[in-house]
Amino acid sequence: MSPTFHYLIMSEHSMFQKELLNRLKDSGLTIGQPKVLDYLKDHDGAGQKDIARGCHIEPGTLTTLLNRMEDSGLVERRMLNGNRRSLYVFLTEKGKKQLALVTETFSEMEEKAFRGISESEREAFMNVFLRIYENTLS
Repeated sequence: MSPTFHYLIMSEHSMFQKELLNRLKDSGLTIGQPKVLDYLKDHDGAGQKDIARGCHIEPGTLTTLLNRMEDSGLVERRMLNGNRRSLYVFLTEKGKKQLALVTETFSEMEEKAFRGISESEREAFMNVFLRIYENTLS
């Protein structure tokens, strides 16, 4: 009997997360931080609500995560245009250095995951997987 989709997706996520944290263990990054850094790569200066939505993290969980990231000097939160109600999150220089490590690690892990799979198979898989992802959003 072949494994089910939900089993494969949950198992792969668990193994990917475990390997990621193992590879980054000397960096001081904790669970959730690599995802936030990766999000900020393309959205530096994003609002906390946008980060929570983009990373699929509960707002309260994100606040705790950002507090730790700010305490360790990875990000800074600041107002824009005098708007006191909203804080925007920016990468610091230290955060950008950690982001480079995260990006390199993600790239290496993706290459390992797609080992022995042709470029056309990879592209087809990613197209189908994107559609599956979009289906779960609606």
